[in-house]
Amino acid sequence: MRTLTTHRSLFALVTAALSIWASAAVIAAEGDASESTDRSLLRVAEAPAKPDGKKYELRYKLNRGDVLRYEVTHRASIRSTIDNTTQAAQTKTDSIKAWKVTDVVPEGDIEFTNVVEKVHMVNQLPDKDPVEYDSTKDTVAPPGFEDAAKAVGVPLSVMRITPFGKVVRRDVKVRGQNAEDDAPIVLRLPDQPVAIGETWDESFEVQVKLEKNNTKMIQTRRHHKLADVKNGVATIEVTYQVLSPIDATMETQIVQRLMEGEARFDIEKGQVIGQQMDVDKRIIGFAGPTSSMQYVMKMEESLVKDETTAKPPTTAANATPEAKTVKPQTQTANRIKTTQPSSKKYRR
Repeated sequence: MRTLTTHRSLFALVTAALSIWASAAVIAAEGDASESTDRSLLRVAEAPAKPDGKKYELRYKLNRGDVLRYEVTHRASIRSTIDNTTQAAQTKTDSIKAWKVTDVVPEGDIEFTNVVEKVHMVNQLPDKDPVEYDSTKDTVAPPGFEDAAKAVGVPLSVMRITPFGKVVRRDVKVRGQNAEDDAPIVLRLPDQPVAIGETWDESFEVQVKLEKNNTKMIQTRRHHKLADVKNGVATIEVTYQVLSPIDATMETQIVQRLMEGEARFDIEKGQVIGQQMDVDKRIIGFAGPTSSMQYVMKMEESLVKDETTAKPPTTAANATPEAKTVKPQTQTANRIKTTQPSSKKYRR
């Protein structure tokens, strides 16, 4: 029974739809040169360009009434093997999220609401047809997408952050089943000006489940590095690191957090303009010595231009009476006849 429960819980990971911020793969480059003589061969490494030592102040510069709207794509797949049985599942999500700035206090703290304005999701579970939900078309969500439907077009949370992205207060307004309330929403910036190559960290305590309903807190952090600055845009490398010893079973519970990538930050405007994040992790022995799991995820996020005056997209929930006269396309919502597992998801 424990093995079956573990196997089922893994597939809940891939239905994570509205999630998180940040990052991409770090690309390193090396160069070398060589020359030969009659007596020997000398290899000379090209020295990388030295940073200029200039320090950059990275801070959010938002005003009351600002709306930052982002296009987010999320792709994930999971393949697990337990007792010689292999199963695979995939999820695809396209969404529009928005930060709506409601206040900037004299001390500089910024308050905003985090909203998902529309979402299109496709889930493929083992031995089942793909199931689809589109908030702009489907007035009734298919089984398994109820939480996602309830989270569209309403404030998910009200955040108050410092100009450097430290969360001062987080009021969660919509609590989906098995959702992570500490999911990343804000890119943390350094408290002091930094030069290219300098780093800073954001620490987290994460609870994982043990046998017999016990739990354990593990220490983790999100590690940041100012990799480059070009044309006023800072490239920030982001890596999620686990500091406490963990076993394979614990690792399966936090695999979605193990992100690597980069964010692009417009220094003059004081806003994130794009992010890419990847996870590609293989875990061995989480449910017996021959068990294995491969989790692959890719998320990209880009700022939509001129959003301070843009209108939010029409959804089935907020459509005008005229818009509602159009017959909704809900045939995809009727395709599934059995309820799929609940999902554990990050709110983005």
